[in-house]
Amino acid sequence: MNDTIVLTPLLDVLDILGVAVFAFSGALLAAKERQTFVTMAFFALVTGVGGGTVRDLLIGAEVFWIGDFWVAPACLTVSLIAWFTPTRWWEGKVLEFADGAGLTGYAVIGAAKAMSYGVPPVTSILMGIVTGCVGGILRDVVAGRPSILMRPELYITAAALSATLAVIGEVAGLPRVPVWIGAGLAGFMLRAAAIRYNLALPAYSRDKDLARAQASDKTTDAEG
Repeated sequence: MNDTIVLTPLLDVLDILGVAVFAFSGALLAAKERQTFVTMAFFALVTGVGGGTVRDLLIGAEVFWIGDFWVAPACLTVSLIAWFTPTRWWEGKVLEFADGAGLTGYAVIGAAKAMSYGVPPVTSILMGIVTGCVGGILRDVVAGRPSILMRPELYITAAALSATLAVIGEVAGLPRVPVWIGAGLAGFMLRAAAIRYNLALPAYSRDKDLARAQASDKTTDAEG
């Protein structure tokens, strides 16, 4: 199988938009850190193409942005926008919602492309998650700040939902475009709810349970 079944005009547009959104978040981070334009453009490129690059290397595909005329100019364009606009324009939740749209849309694209290369369904879901999340991870690592993955609200889960629905639709033989749109919207709605209401999965608490058990044992021993 090959990626020709995935690269429809719709996904071409979504791919560039996803790159642009992630690249913009990287450029804005560099702007907030008072970096040069060259550093800003580098952050934009790493953030925009990081997830897709790792996915393509893992599934044995040609790295998507190397031969694409529009990807590098898109990263440069959003860098220019970030350079010439005040960062206060982008404060608040606007960029987080935009990042959520890029995250879930990219997760769908990554999962669909992996399936087109004959990758098993569960692994394709993981490739979707990698596509959506790795760019943000690289951005945070390069900037030397805590990764976005360490935030309490749902992030990877939203990407996983979108990738899973896309793969289920492919396995079931459902029409691709409606499935892709629905999968992306479902993940985005979950991410948006997480941003708005600080939704999070339960944190690991075994140590707390162990401490309670030890305290209970001590109380029992004392009573005995």
